[in-house]
Amino acid sequence: MIRILPVLLLAVWVVGCTGLRSKRSPSFAAAERTMILAADSSRPMRVFQITNPSDSLLLRQRSLPVQADPHDPLLAHFIQRLYRTVRDPNSLGVGIAAPQVGILRQIIWVQRFDKEGFPFEVYLNPEIRQYSDLKQPCLEGCLSIPDRRDTTRNRAYAILLEYDRPSGEHAVEMVEDFTAVIFQHEIDHLNGILYTDHLQEEIEQAQEREARDR
Repeated sequence: MIRILPVLLLAVWVVGCTGLRSKRSPSFAAAERTMILAADSSRPMRVFQITNPSDSLLLRQRSLPVQADPHDPLLAHFIQRLYRTVRDPNSLGVGIAAPQVGILRQIIWVQRFDKEGFPFEVYLNPEIRQYSDLKQPCLEGCLSIPDRRDTTRNRAYAILLEYDRPSGEHAVEMVEDFTAVIFQHEIDHLNGILYTDHLQEEIEQAQEREARDR
């Protein structure tokens, strides 16, 4: 989950690309069903944190794709519980990924600051197909990493996003600015990546530059 507004920059779109879309998985595992159905759709779920060893192990795993099916009551139930979690006063944020509540499935909620009214929208199987070369610094925080905020500097200003809607509709769109950072943060969660990993990468790159300049 990510909060905090970034420094805004102007961008020029430059193309890069990622891999092919994954095969859809038809259903939730038995343990996932139990967690999802432990409460009604109005109840938030527990947010997993890296300070808990078993939580930390799960947060480092890759999530599986889901079948977008508007007639799947379990999927609808989970989507609503995930939304209740991101809007809960105890875990209020602008985005959340399914692994953060212990469900290793490719589902995220994102608040769209690039749309009128800043609506929350849900995305299934989101993938970033292209990144801009232009980066933007952003002060990031994560409810899965309590009591810490840091500025990352390698987030792309613009991304080309591909995803499914719960209705089964497939879409591709370009997203820019702070909303693009939210998508990058949440999709990282689906791949077992935390924003602190980017900080370590930045440190290593800086050390390499210093070594070359000596």
